[in-house]
Amino acid sequence: MAGDLADEMTDGMTGGTTDGGLNAADAPSVSKADVAAALRRGAELEKEIAAAPSRFRVLTGDRPTGRLHLGHYFGTLRGRVELQDRGVDTLVLIADYQVLTDRDVAEHLTERVEDLVLDYLAAGLDPERTTIFAHSAVPALNQLLLPFLSLVSVSELRRNPTVKDEIAHSRQSSVSGLMFTYPVHQAADILFCKADLVPVGQDQLPHLEVTRTVARRFNDRYGQVFPQPDALLSSAPLLLGTDGTKMSKSRGNALTLAATADETAALIKGAKTDADRRITYEPDRRPEVSSLVLLAALCQGRDPVQVAAEIGDGGGAALKRTVTEAVNDHLAPLRARRTELAKDRARIRKVLRAGNEKAGAIAEETLDEVRSAMGTSY
Repeated sequence: MAGDLADEMTDGMTGGTTDGGLNAADAPSVSKADVAAALRRGAELEKEIAAAPSRFRVLTGDRPTGRLHLGHYFGTLRGRVELQDRGVDTLVLIADYQVLTDRDVAEHLTERVEDLVLDYLAAGLDPERTTIFAHSAVPALNQLLLPFLSLVSVSELRRNPTVKDEIAHSRQSSVSGLMFTYPVHQAADILFCKADLVPVGQDQLPHLEVTRTVARRFNDRYGQVFPQPDALLSSAPLLLGTDGTKMSKSRGNALTLAATADETAALIKGAKTDADRRITYEPDRRPEVSSLVLLAALCQGRDPVQVAAEIGDGGGAALKRTVTEAVNDHLAPLRARRTELAKDRARIRKVLRAGNEKAGAIAEETLDEVRSAMGTSY
C-alpha cells in the first residue's frame, strides 16, 4: 500500500527519544519465508487481475506530510494509475489523521491535502474511476477502530516489528496512543471498503497481517463480514535521495513532482556521487551513482546497465546531465497538467468532496453490517 500507505506513514520519522528505549536494531526484520510466500501469491494475483480486473478492489494511500517525489512516483503512484487503467476498483486514502502519529500538530494540512490531490490527478488518477478521499471525512471508517481494537492484544501490537521501528524513529519525545494502535487503524482503512488487494513493501507485511488477523477474528466471533486481503508486494527499486540516503520528504533530498525544471537541475547537480570517473551500474558497490543511473533509466524506460555504459568515462558531470534531461523530459507533461490543474483549486476540492461522499457511503454500509453482526443495531 506506499510506496504504499504504511510505508508513507513512516516517511520522515527520524530522531527523537522513546518511552520504551527501543532502537532500530531491536526491530526484527520480516522473514524470508514470509517475503517468498507474498511473492508467490503476488504472481498468482497478477494472473487473476489480468483475467478479471473488475473482481478486485485496491486500497492504498499517503500521509499529507509534503509533496510527492520521484520515489513515490516510481514506487507507487505509477502503479496505481496502471491498476486503475486495467479496470481494478481503486481507492486512494489521504491519511490526514495519521499525520498525528509522529507529530504534535498537523500543520498546513489543507494545503498539503490539496497538493496530494493535484499530484494524483496530474499523474493520471481519474476521479471517475478512482475514489480519492480523506480519513477525517469518513466517520464510519474511523468508528470501526473501536471494535477492531478489541480483537488485538497489547502484546501483539508490541511485537509488531514495524511498530517497534516506527516508535524507535519517532520525532516525538513520547509515543502517542495513535502511534501504537495505527496498525489497527490501518485495518479499518482497508476493511471498511472490503479491499482484497493492498500494495505494500516487504517491511510492511506485518501491518497487513494485523489486518488479516482482525478480519479473521471478527468473522470467527461475529460471522462472515470481511475478506482477508492479500499483499501486492512492490517490486519497485529503491531510489536514493540527493544525499545518498532514502529519498524522503522530511530530509530535503527529494526530487518532487511539482519542482520546476531549474529546481530539479539544481538538486541533481548537488547529488552525491563518488570518486570513480567511469560510470557503472553496481547498486551494492556504488549505491549513490547507481541510484542516479537507475533514475535516468526509469525515466527513459531503458536498462540501467545500458545507460551507464553510454555515459562511460564521462564522470559525475555527464551522469548528472543525463539524469537531469531524463527527469525533466519525463515529468514535463505531468508538470504541465499539474500547473493547469492548480489554477482551479475549487475543482480539487470538488474531487475530494465527491470521493469523501463515495467513501462515506461505503463505510456506512460496512458499519451497518458490523452493527448487525455484533447485535448493536438499536
